[in-house]
Amino acid sequence: MDFAFDARTEELRAKLLAFMDEYVYPAEAVAEEQRAALASPWDTPAVVEELKAEARRQGLWNLFLPDAEYGAGLTNLQYAPLAEITGRSPQLAPTALNCAAPDTGNMEVLAQFGDEQQKKQWLEPLLAGEIRSAFAMTEPEVASSDATNITTHIERDGDEYVITGRKWYISGAMNPDCKIFIVMGKTDPDGEDIRRQQSMVLVPRDTPGVTVERAMQVFGYEDHYHGGHAEVIFDHARVPVSHLIGEEGGGFAIAQARLGPGRIHHCMRLIGMAERAIELMCKRAVSRTAFGKALAQQGVVHNWIADARVTVEQLRLLVLKTAWLMDTVGNKGAHTEIQSIKIATPRAVVDIIDRAIQLHGAGGVSQDFPLAELYAAARTLMIADGPDEVHQRSLARRELKKYL
Repeated sequence: MDFAFDARTEELRAKLLAFMDEYVYPAEAVAEEQRAALASPWDTPAVVEELKAEARRQGLWNLFLPDAEYGAGLTNLQYAPLAEITGRSPQLAPTALNCAAPDTGNMEVLAQFGDEQQKKQWLEPLLAGEIRSAFAMTEPEVASSDATNITTHIERDGDEYVITGRKWYISGAMNPDCKIFIVMGKTDPDGEDIRRQQSMVLVPRDTPGVTVERAMQVFGYEDHYHGGHAEVIFDHARVPVSHLIGEEGGGFAIAQARLGPGRIHHCMRLIGMAERAIELMCKRAVSRTAFGKALAQQGVVHNWIADARVTVEQLRLLVLKTAWLMDTVGNKGAHTEIQSIKIATPRAVVDIIDRAIQLHGAGGVSQDFPLAELYAAARTLMIADGPDEVHQRSLARRELKKYL
């Protein structure tokens, strides 16, 4: 395994680091000011559109898509260090590069499983950054960590599908630019194979019967930059059968294909979040005095910083190994490693950010530093994309099989 950056990765890293310094970090405060003046908190600040235009001009666009027809054609190993850099400003940088979830996963689904009409109608404007999208799977009434539990009905009626169900924590749905939902529901609820009961259909936001009910908070935050996490009601919403993605009964398999890259993207960005927290921790330590000496001279602070550095270096190597395996043996061959990084990375990054918050005192939980928001995002990822316990269960079973 050779994790040295190749020439293209080095070139893109240099461009992206300069883009972050020159445009993204200065835009963080500007975006907050502009958002406060907007008629709706879900509208996009003008500076975000300016960042998108500049990123596209510089060729820092759709970097996540390995298919050169639609994206930059980068491997997972090439994209990993770039995603890490965007994680240092998770509210702005991924969106600026058109590399933000849930659009990334939805574009991957459409590129891999969509037909030509679906690609033209929905994938092309998503690739151009003209619209946003949402992925509607999680439900409040069932344990959605087990996707076979979902209860939303997708019933065929002639040339249409009728969708009825209640979803929540549907990321991006509050954004007025969100024009399309990928909805997962059951087309064959009584089917013998519980993993062939589900299907995915495309449901335009303006479809009669679709109601974006409310924004769900995450630790008190509404995540305006990513379009919130909404509760959405589908009340006998009708779409043409041509809106089916793939085949009936293929929803579970599509979801698994979507989540593999999504999990590694999250872990890549989490490492960037940890690096931002370490940077803030060090700056605070050398600039503050308590009990007669700088915080940087306190032994416990040394321990926090050293442990954080060791942890990040370990995580990065595990994520790079996973990216390399996905490139060389595929997602199935990297199954154990994908689960490992999903378990290890959010847990460790939460701890690093928590130490940074502690070092900042009251400032750490305030809006004057990004740490509280980073903490909320990292802690949420211990639940999102499958709770840690689900991955631990699957990983343990794989290990135990070796001895049975």
